[in-house]
Amino acid sequence: MKLAFLYAGQGSQKAGMGKDFYENRSEFAEILDAVNLDFDLKELMFQGPEEQLSQTRYTQPCMAAFAAGVTAILKKEGFMPEYVAGLSLGEYSALHAAGVFGAKTLVELVAFRGKAMEDAARGITCKMSAVMGMESAALQEICNNACEATGHYVTVSNFNCTGQYVICGEEEAVAAAEVLAKEAGAKRCMPLKVSGPFHTKFMQPAGDALKQRFEEISFGKMQIPVIFNTVAAELPEDKTIEELLVQQVQSSIYMEDTIKLLAAKGVDTVVEIGPGKVLSGFVKRTAPEMTSYVVEDMESLAATLAALKGE
Repeated sequence: MKLAFLYAGQGSQKAGMGKDFYENRSEFAEILDAVNLDFDLKELMFQGPEEQLSQTRYTQPCMAAFAAGVTAILKKEGFMPEYVAGLSLGEYSALHAAGVFGAKTLVELVAFRGKAMEDAARGITCKMSAVMGMESAALQEICNNACEATGHYVTVSNFNCTGQYVICGEEEAVAAAEVLAKEAGAKRCMPLKVSGPFHTKFMQPAGDALKQRFEEISFGKMQIPVIFNTVAAELPEDKTIEELLVQQVQSSIYMEDTIKLLAAKGVDTVVEIGPGKVLSGFVKRTAPEMTSYVVEDMESLAATLAALKGE
């Protein structure tokens, strides 16, 4: 077995996330108890309300704390992966798993990131839409044409998996791209709930804020290879982790290519860490030969551990 951990991104959060882990696993509880933010993290994770939990500035530290807690559980059970990766926000949890920074720094850092992204999005009328059933190159060309036709901006922000990509940008340009995509044979265009034009050029202020914040943080050496979002590769020799994270918040995410690379490196088993099954779906569509498991609650933890142990 060649194992990889994939960490979920924003959108998988839900009220009640982590409550059963907190009550049953001391490793998880220790992570959450050490968090000190300007809101009650445990109360929001366990009780909601959903509306607040879904706000970027709150979602990100809650998701990161959940991921760090589950990573601690899996480590205690004797499982550490040969590769790690994460979708957008999840990349920070992957870096934590790789030993780049501790759990406390992880949660505080993504809380800062969430606020910076909210600030950058303020005042921008944006739209995000998932486009099904098109090739990525054709969809990017459609976005270019929509930009030219409307004088506004839209791009492919998330290359999630084969046949499912996300476009994001100014509302008028996204609407035009949806029309063009349907005319070109797209099966469906599904508007997504989003609070900002994430992974587009409009997030440059957030990238600038993160660059300054990173100067205050000591980044450790990776103990496990991380596959990075914006390059769908391990850390290039001419780049630093900090540079890629600054680039990541304002650039497209290449999850499809990340999954393909893991498969090419011989990974045959993936464990998705997060309160949902989104990434497992991406794996099944992109590399169906890989076996995927999920750890989102005590029940799925037990099933995943049994499978990994061959029980």
